[in-house]
Amino acid sequence: MATNESLQNGFQVNRSLLAGGAVLTGVGAMLGTAGAMMVCAALVTAGRNWVRTLDTPPAVRAHRALHEAKVASAAGWDAWRHEHASPN
Repeated sequence: MATNESLQNGFQVNRSLLAGGAVLTGVGAMLGTAGAMMVCAALVTAGRNWVRTLDTPPAVRAHRALHEAKVASAAGWDAWRHEHASPN
């Protein structure tokens, strides 16, 4: 009866089996975390290498797109004001 604990309704827990399962679960969680970290490292490395091969860096592309959006917005606003200008 040293390895088993008995509760009120006769429910018995094998402590060594429970401890072994907990240890294996912990080891599995650590291995899963290590595997996920390796996958992330591989994806980050591949992404960095891909960005290095681009002709135009992403920051320059983003700056250019923002400038084009501002110009288009200003042109649209000017056209709307011209179309809806008051006769005064």
